[in-house]
Amino acid sequence: MSVDGPAADPDVVDISIMRVVIADDAVLLREGLVRLLTEQGHEVVAAVGDGDALVEAVVTHRPDVSIVDVRMPPSHTDEGLRAAVEARRLVPRTPVLVLSQYVEVSYADDLLATTGGAGGGGVGYLLKDRVADIDEFMDALARVAAGGTVLDPEVVGQLLVRRRRDDPLRELTPREREVLALMAEGHSNTAIARALVVTDGAVEKHVRNIFTKLGLPPDTTQHRRVLAVLTYLRT
Repeated sequence: MSVDGPAADPDVVDISIMRVVIADDAVLLREGLVRLLTEQGHEVVAAVGDGDALVEAVVTHRPDVSIVDVRMPPSHTDEGLRAAVEARRLVPRTPVLVLSQYVEVSYADDLLATTGGAGGGGVGYLLKDRVADIDEFMDALARVAAGGTVLDPEVVGQLLVRRRRDDPLRELTPREREVLALMAEGHSNTAIARALVVTDGAVEKHVRNIFTKLGLPPDTTQHRRVLAVLTYLRT
């Protein structure tokens, strides 16, 4: 895709006409997507049916965006997703919109993990049912091609539920979270007490509660304060 004009910014992506790679082993859906995109004025540079072919097509054509089915041959589990991740490794920042028949939160996690570091944005995860709403689907595809992140509303809902369930800090009170945040900044109990305008004894009680709620019993071989801070930073 090119941007005409001598003053064009090379980092600006013109998505009025997208070059697209499609990877789906279901022939009817694959051909349906080809027809839809072509009718919308976009160019399908490759339409393939397996993960290896997807990676090869992305490396060869450097498309503006790829549409990838999660489940493809030979095992029909997560080959499409793994191929998409590999394509983004070989061609950093290549936009990918993944389609799935069902909500697979772990797949969304894996895909979102590729947005860190050199991967950047340009990822999407939608249920296949969304393709039926052409305007919604094309809008999502354009946003991914432009470097955005698009998640199906059902995926977002399940991600939030799981985050709340898996959050190791969920049992902490707001005050205990404040104390832990100040611990993470390297403050001593005395400094935390001054910052929160409470007594040293109150801070010590909060710290003990934090250790208990994070499952950090007294241990001479480990520094509980460091472990608590690491848990906070990971979260």
